[in-house]
Amino acid sequence: MTIPLTPDQQASRTARVARGEFASVDDAVRQFVDERITEHMIEEDDLTWAKPLVDDARAALARGAVISREGHEARMDALLASLKT
Repeated sequence: MTIPLTPDQQASRTARVARGEFASVDDAVRQFVDERITEHMIEEDDLTWAKPLVDDARAALARGAVISREGHEARMDALLASLKT
C-alpha cells in the first residue's frame, strides 16, 4: 500500500530518521500507524461513551416513547416511498 505524505509529514519523518530515531521514513510511518491502530482499538474497548445513550434509551422506554419493530418498519417503508416519488 502506498500512502502519500504531505511535505510537512515527510519533513518530520525525515528529521526523525536523521536524529537516529528510525532507520527509515518507512519505519517511522509504520510505527506511527501501529500506534494509532492500537489507540483506536483501546478506544473501541472503552464503552463509557455509550452510557449516556443507554441511559437515554432506558428513560425513553420508561416514558413509553417507543414504537414496535413493525411500526418502525412501516415508518421506514413510508419514508422510502416518499423519497422515490
